[in-house]
Amino acid sequence: MTTPFHRTRIASAVAGLAFALGAGQAFGGGFGLQTQNASGLGHAYAGGAAAAEDVSTIYYNPAGLVRLLKTEVVVSANVICPSSEFENNASQPAAFQTLGGNGGDAGDCAVVPNMYIGIPFTDKWSFGLGVNAPYGLATEYDSDWLGRFQAIKSSVETINVNPALSWEPTKNLTVGAGVSWQKLEAELTRNANYAAAFAQGVGGLVAAGTIPAAAAPTLIGSAAGLQSFVKTTGDDDSWGWNVGILWQATPQTRIGAAYRSQIKYDVTGNVEFTNPTAANLGPLPPTLAPVGAALVGGVNAQLANGGVNLSIKMPDTANLSIFSEINNKWDVMADVQYTGWSSIKQVAIYRNSNSTTPLSTLDWNFRDTWRFSAGVNYKHSDAWIFRGGVAYDQTPTNDTGRTPGLPDESRLWLAFGVHYNWGKNWDFDLAYAHEFIDGPSMDQNGGSTAANGLVNGSYDSGVNIIGAQMKYKFN
Repeated sequence: MTTPFHRTRIASAVAGLAFALGAGQAFGGGFGLQTQNASGLGHAYAGGAAAAEDVSTIYYNPAGLVRLLKTEVVVSANVICPSSEFENNASQPAAFQTLGGNGGDAGDCAVVPNMYIGIPFTDKWSFGLGVNAPYGLATEYDSDWLGRFQAIKSSVETINVNPALSWEPTKNLTVGAGVSWQKLEAELTRNANYAAAFAQGVGGLVAAGTIPAAAAPTLIGSAAGLQSFVKTTGDDDSWGWNVGILWQATPQTRIGAAYRSQIKYDVTGNVEFTNPTAANLGPLPPTLAPVGAALVGGVNAQLANGGVNLSIKMPDTANLSIFSEINNKWDVMADVQYTGWSSIKQVAIYRNSNSTTPLSTLDWNFRDTWRFSAGVNYKHSDAWIFRGGVAYDQTPTNDTGRTPGLPDESRLWLAFGVHYNWGKNWDFDLAYAHEFIDGPSMDQNGGSTAANGLVNGSYDSGVNIIGAQMKYKFN
């Protein structure tokens, strides 16, 4: 018996299963990284646009470069270790699938390095170059967890190369500007509900009169539990800019303001499917085996490897900071930061071969956010400085758009650090911060409970950060 495969009857169902991949899951919000040095980590990055304590000011406010008296180099790294454990409440399995477990700890430690060099070539002009990572994400669940049809692994890595100039037009005022070349690489994995796509194909054949309705349960049962593994990778590079101003309001107090532009990425990449074959079907009577094989061939034709693309506009940021030397022992500082996450409302994913009809439109509806921080330095001696700080950092996500790829929520920072000056050339910083996160809630089906299951519950989350930094000042 030969059975024609009705490709168009399951095309729409398969497209939804295959390409609601969360290629933008990595862009879910709350993945902007504050950790662009380790010296600032000790006071929760309070006063970043005004402190200008070292050449890493290139990132936070390029106007601070003129404060350099000598050429200096800063090398630092922060180890960021998030913990994110899902607690199931009322999750539901996808159609023809078992529910699965809670996924283990989705958090994964990542090292975020950065490096800066600053060169004052006159008493009024300084040049600097920074290399850092402004965005990053790493979450990974157990492969058999209950949300596997929405996300398993979500990884985003960025690199930002930022040359900048700073100028002092008047005694108490400096300005600065720079350009940023950024590169982004992303890898997202999940499973597709192959059994549901197969069942949709069976339904199409019954509706067309190709097979009797009585045969449908046997065919559908033969594919129960089958899944495809889906891996999406993509990358792009783009340009942005940053500007800043620093005002020495009094001999003890500086006020700084800085702005970083939006950066638009046109990400291109590939989607790869590891699909079942006809050999993976359960036993079928001889009269239905050819039908099952034809259906597998048709589903696999839809779940085919190929190029994909999407566009996304990363947010702009603006900071206003103050830094004040209270006396010869104490410095105080504060910062307010705005991030325009509302630049990400929807992400439409397309196959390269079809640029007019989106395969999936992902609705996140991110909101603009604010971050508030305050900190202190205690100058114990000429060699030792002890730091402390707190911050409140809003999340751009919301309960309806939050995804398992990035289960983010607003957080409270508590940070400590120590600075050591070793002679006239070397400075070292060591810092630690903990982010207390109000457990994110989750009620997400990725657009279809039948295709993707329902992830309903909450997370027990937190983040630990350890930073280390070395600064060398040339003679």
